[in-house]
Amino acid sequence: MYIALLSLLIVVVLLAGWLLWKSRDTWRWFQLTASAIILLLAIAILFPTAGVLKSRSAWNKVKEDLDARLAKIETEQATLKYGDPSDPVAGEGVLELQSRLQRFAVEAGRRWPNLRMQGNANGAITLASVAPVAVLPPGVVAEAPAEGAAPAAAAPAAPAQPLIPQGLIVYGFAETQQPDVAALVPTFFLGEFRVTASAPGQVTIQATGALEAAQQQAITSGQAQSWSLYELLPLDSHDSFVAAGSESADDAVFGRVDDVLVKRLLGNGISPQTLDAYLRDGGRSKPDDAPASRWVKIEFTKAHNIVVDSPEKRNVLDGGFFDGSGQAVDSRLQRGEDGTAKFKVGMQVIVTEEAANDLIGQDVAKLVDTYFVRPLNDYRFVLRRIRLRLAELAIRKQELEYEQEVLNDAINATVAMLAANQDAKLKLEKDVAKINLERAAIKTYNAKVKQGVSDARERLVSIYQDNLELESELKKIHLNIEAALP
Repeated sequence: MYIALLSLLIVVVLLAGWLLWKSRDTWRWFQLTASAIILLLAIAILFPTAGVLKSRSAWNKVKEDLDARLAKIETEQATLKYGDPSDPVAGEGVLELQSRLQRFAVEAGRRWPNLRMQGNANGAITLASVAPVAVLPPGVVAEAPAEGAAPAAAAPAAPAQPLIPQGLIVYGFAETQQPDVAALVPTFFLGEFRVTASAPGQVTIQATGALEAAQQQAITSGQAQSWSLYELLPLDSHDSFVAAGSESADDAVFGRVDDVLVKRLLGNGISPQTLDAYLRDGGRSKPDDAPASRWVKIEFTKAHNIVVDSPEKRNVLDGGFFDGSGQAVDSRLQRGEDGTAKFKVGMQVIVTEEAANDLIGQDVAKLVDTYFVRPLNDYRFVLRRIRLRLAELAIRKQELEYEQEVLNDAINATVAMLAANQDAKLKLEKDVAKINLERAAIKTYNAKVKQGVSDARERLVSIYQDNLELESELKKIHLNIEAALP
C-alpha cells in the first residue's frame, strides 16, 4: 500500500511537471513559479497530513476500544448495581444487598471486630482495636503505585471519639480462623460485658455476672486473643447453615443444609437431638415431630384474601413487629394499600400447621406436603433462661450436696451401728449358746428334781397311809385300854 501511494505521488508530480513544461509558452514566469511553489508545498504538506491521518486513525481506534470498554463497564456496573434477573449466577445487585445489610444492621446493632486482648486484671479486660489486613483473592496481586505519582493527600484529622460508648452492654465472642474464610469468624461466646472505660483505640470491659467455667478458662488461658463485641446478640436464621449456591427444592425449603459446616461448628457442643434439628431444617417432617416445628405447604383452590396489616401504628421497641393477632405494626413489614395479602388459585405457600388446618377447614386450600422447620432462637432470652437454669441448678447442687452429706453421715452412723450390732450379735450368740447349755442342764436337773419330788411324794403318801393305819390301830388300842379300866 505504501509503495502504491508513493508511485501515485511520483506519477502526479511528473504529470504536473509535464503540464508546467507544456504551459511555458502561454504562461508568464511568475505563474510558472507560483505553480511550482504550490506543487512543492502540496508535496511537503502531504507528509504531516499523512502523520495526522495516521495519528487520528490510532486515536480513533483507541476511542472505539474505550467506548467498547465503557459500554462493557456500564453493563457490568448495572449488573452489579441492580443484578441480572435473567442470569441466576449473577446473584443480587449491590443495592439489594445494601438494603438487606441495612435491615440486618438495624436489627443486629453495631459490631466491633478485630479486638486484641491486652490485659486482664481483677476482672477488667482491656481490648485494643487492630486494623484488619486486606486479604486479596487467590491469583490477585496488589497494584503498585505509578512511578512518579504523588502521594494521596492526607484527610483532615477527625476529632477522636471513644471506640465504644462507655456504659454500653456488649456481648463478646472469640474469633478464630476458619477454612476457606479470609476474615476471622466468631465461634465462641465469652459472655455479657459492660464497657467501663473507652478510648479511641482501646476499651475496657467487665462481666455483668459470673462467667461460666469454660468462658473463664478461654479468657484466662489466652485462647480468646481476638475478640468481637456486639451491641446486640446475633440473630438466628434458617439460611445461616445452607450450602452456598443451594436453592429451594421440594425436599429442602431453605436449600440444602451444609452438613460439614453444621457438624464442624455445632457437632461437639450440642446434644444429638439439637444437631439433628439443624441438619433436618427445611426437610420433610416426621410423625413424631413437635407441633411447633411442623409447617405445611398448601395450594389454594380458591381465591383468598387475608388482612396482614394492623391498623395500630407503634414503635417496634414498644411491642415488637406484630400485634396480638399477628398483624404487622412495623411499616417495613406492612403491604400498604388495603393491607391484605391476596392469594390466587394454584398459588402455593408454606405456613404453620395451625394456619394450614384453618385454611383447609375453610375449603380454600389443599395439603401438598409437610416440612420440619427448626424454631428460631432468641438468644437474649435463651441466655437469660440458661443463666436462670444454671443458678437454679447451682442451688439444687448445694441442696443435693447437703443432702448427700447428711446421707453420708447417716450411712456412716448406720455402718457404725451395724458394726456395734454385729459385735452385740456375736456376744448374744455366745450367750445364747451358754444359756442353751445352762437351760439343758437346768432342764436335766429339773427332771431329776421332779423325779425326786415324785418319789418323795410317793414315799410320803405311803408313810401317810401307814400313819393313818397306825393312828387307827392306836385309836383301837386306846379304846380297848379305856374299856379295860375300871
